[in-house]
Amino acid sequence: MKKIVVFMIFSISILFASNLKVEDGYVRATPPSLPNSAAFMKVINSSNETVSIVKALSNVSKVVELHTHLMKDGIMKMVQVPKIEVPANGEVSLQPGGFHIMLIGLNKALKEGESVTLTLEFSNGESKTITVPVKTVMDGMKHHGNHMHN
Repeated sequence: MKKIVVFMIFSISILFASNLKVEDGYVRATPPSLPNSAAFMKVINSSNETVSIVKALSNVSKVVELHTHLMKDGIMKMVQVPKIEVPANGEVSLQPGGFHIMLIGLNKALKEGESVTLTLEFSNGESKTITVPVKTVMDGMKHHGNHMHN
């Protein structure tokens, strides 16, 4: 009987193990006069189904939105998007010039060395709460380099 209970608990833990992983996250440091910042990271999906980030939350700003950059009429514009897809058995990089999470109406300036807690909500009902460091713009760009992941 004891072996059956242990097996059932083990089976349930495998069933609920997450197929989503978040790596290399950071938030841009801001000068005191700048009311907004952005969060960047890599989201890895090891499941056989595409999953989307549908919402992000944080207590460091009044509003949190999912964004990307699009070329429109020869001008690069930042636009809000309803979701950011993470392909099945793939990954998406949230990075400067691409998908990112906007922190709008910061409660205070974000200083290098601090950390920010974000909660990502996914289309499969899962959510992930992560704590990421605040970095200067140049630190974040060096960290991600010039390569793009889709």
